[in-house]
Amino acid sequence: MAIADPALPSELPAEVLDGYLVEDQVGFLLRRAHQRHAALFQDVMGEADLTPTQFTALVKIVELGRTTQNQLGRMAAMDPATVQGVVRRLMARGLMTSAPDPMDRRTLVLAPTHAGADLAARAVTCARRITEATLDPLDESERTVLLSLLRKIA
Repeated sequence: MAIADPALPSELPAEVLDGYLVEDQVGFLLRRAHQRHAALFQDVMGEADLTPTQFTALVKIVELGRTTQNQLGRMAAMDPATVQGVVRRLMARGLMTSAPDPMDRRTLVLAPTHAGADLAARAVTCARRITEATLDPLDESERTVLLSLLRKIA
């Protein structure tokens, strides 16, 4: 219900919106889908105590084995400030290490620890359940189309 504002006419004609419905717009729908997915992520990934960005960085570092923070950020689609904070938190938990690059002492090379690899393996099992739950309302062909379209606009 709209709240009366003395600066506005008591009734604005709907024509000013020209049929625009915010709930039919891509941003609104993506936000709603993301909210649903984020809630599922929290419910299922809770025991791993990883945020979505921490999960992504941990899986990528295990996948890559050894890499620089800069490369990890590019591979995980994170800006430098975000990846720096994520790496700091994962290192504090003993999930990855850093050491100077023997070829360039100014560069740090990141690597997963055994604890990091173990947590990543458990978290990936959770992530598969999260993906399945997120896509549950869709049939197989719809899932394929959705994922293809998301890759295209990402």
